[in-house]
Amino acid sequence: MDSLVTFLRLTLLSMVPFVLAAQGTMLGGRTGVFNVAQEGIMLVGASLGFIGSYLAGGSTLVGIAAAVLVGGIFGLALAYFTTTLKMNQFVIGLSLLFIGTGLSTLIPKLVIGVTLSQPLIPTLQDLPIPLLSQIPFLGTVLFSHNILVYFAIVLSIGLWYFLFRTQLGLELRSVGENPNAADSLGINTSKHRYVTAILGGMLIGLAGAYLPMVYTGTFTEGMVKGRGWLTIALTFFAGWSPLPVLYGSLFFAGIEVASYRFQAGGIAIPYQYLLMVPYLATILVMMFTFRKTRVPGFLGNNYDREKRSL
Repeated sequence: MDSLVTFLRLTLLSMVPFVLAAQGTMLGGRTGVFNVAQEGIMLVGASLGFIGSYLAGGSTLVGIAAAVLVGGIFGLALAYFTTTLKMNQFVIGLSLLFIGTGLSTLIPKLVIGVTLSQPLIPTLQDLPIPLLSQIPFLGTVLFSHNILVYFAIVLSIGLWYFLFRTQLGLELRSVGENPNAADSLGINTSKHRYVTAILGGMLIGLAGAYLPMVYTGTFTEGMVKGRGWLTIALTFFAGWSPLPVLYGSLFFAGIEVASYRFQAGGIAIPYQYLLMVPYLATILVMMFTFRKTRVPGFLGNNYDREKRSL
């Protein structure tokens, strides 16, 4: 029973970067902005989150703010180059990915210098929910986590309600499905694309900051380890809908936790094969679900109002 509780608790702990990054991807995609720079934004978010906290004397709030800010800047850049300048979304996304990856390595060296080991920052503390955390089994699994775990769950539910139960959410979805029709109804397609791209970038940056602030207490190069790419597959798997993103994140996190526990258990399998497990699971899932997945109709395309009028 204890091992099951530990596994489930670690799964919820590990789902957060998947949830945040995938919800950020989903949010932009709902207006047609397809972000493929997740890996780079998460890396620079992890780097700036660590540096911000370090310079502020270990303040996690400052670290989170720094990661959210840099993620928003990357989202703004994506929106500007694709919505205003009408440049190819995939090319711009890859460019931002490499810029973020480079900056994530450069910034710690400029601030801290080249050292054998990076300094440590305080990690987020658990905030058990009164009374609920005392429930046997469920209390430990569900109600004894850090604040970002609760935030990821509340965010997913809130985004679902916003997108599918509000007028503004309907307008936002219409931009990603048929911007011509949305424009004809007076909906500002550019504003929606800018807002969702920026908010999406902020969530992806926060997803990156989660890694040093919860897992390690420090920043290491490449610490995102492909999670950014996995979130793209996760978003397709979830059909660009917030609640399936949450469920899918639990699945991906469970696979990740299981692979690490297999390594810790001393199973006689080369660890390189165990590290491949999440990606193999991704391929298998996509093989069986991709054809059934419905994506926003205008995903990855730039809307040009002048061409529409010709």
